[in-house]
Amino acid sequence: MNTDRKRIGIVGARGHTGMELIRLIAGHPALQLAFVSSRELAGQRVADHVEGFRGELCYASLDAAGVAEQDADVVILALPNGKAEAYVTALDAARPDTLVLDLSADYRFDERWYYGLPELTRNKWRGQQRISNPGCYATAMQLSIAPLKDLLAAPPVCFGVSGYSGAGTTPSDKNDPEKLRDNLMPYALTGHMHEKEASRHLGVPVEFMPHVAPHFRGLTVTTNLYLARKMMREEVIARFRHAYEGESLVTVLDEAPWVSRVAHRHHAEIGGFVLSADGKRVVIVATLDNLLKGAATQAMQNINRAIGVDEMTGIPLL
Repeated sequence: MNTDRKRIGIVGARGHTGMELIRLIAGHPALQLAFVSSRELAGQRVADHVEGFRGELCYASLDAAGVAEQDADVVILALPNGKAEAYVTALDAARPDTLVLDLSADYRFDERWYYGLPELTRNKWRGQQRISNPGCYATAMQLSIAPLKDLLAAPPVCFGVSGYSGAGTTPSDKNDPEKLRDNLMPYALTGHMHEKEASRHLGVPVEFMPHVAPHFRGLTVTTNLYLARKMMREEVIARFRHAYEGESLVTVLDEAPWVSRVAHRHHAEIGGFVLSADGKRVVIVATLDNLLKGAATQAMQNINRAIGVDEMTGIPLL
């Protein structure tokens, strides 16, 4: 195993996912946090904002050229959709060998980038230095559908509920605790970016209806799958156990998982497996922490493989 410490930087480090990444990198034996860029927090100590972080590193305000000048081995872009291009262009020109991992949707449909959902796309990585991290909902949907993809008789229908951390830190109705109190807020009920993403990478059309709930973190996706033939529950479960056998970050349960049990944990849980009376429809429930397996933890899986260390390095497992 290559144990050389790689210099890594984060652009957009003020957000919830940025903070989770800082914590993971701080405990990683093969990574050294070289810089964290945030315009809003520039000059402030990282330790004053990220619980458990030790050291005197301060946030910096770096534009694309400034990031390219940092001599980093790895750069994580944790920016809103539509903001990554300038940084990628600058790094392509100045440091094409730098590993770039983008957390936004900007490159999830770009064939030149590796789409990093390790449990489903691990064998498609060909040493690419440009990695697109999947969306949180898209991760849960694809993990729920992939083991039965060859038996679908109709598009999967997914009902999603996420904590409001998924709406980011920019104030909006979807992350306002007062407006969410005792509420469930539907949005983007057709054409959501993660609907397009899951459809593209599964190769089958997926229908998705997202909602925001009053809890802070964690998401649930309940997926309705119409099957081309009758199946027994034991056969369905066996398919999922076979698909995710040996996967440290996917747990297949008999019962439907609860989102409260996966918050602050690094894995996804899939369960339920309730079939209709005719055996030709199955309902599956998946949960994950949208900031961890849905973002930061998955990023670390991808980075670990790309720098030549074990995929689970630096990822705490219970």
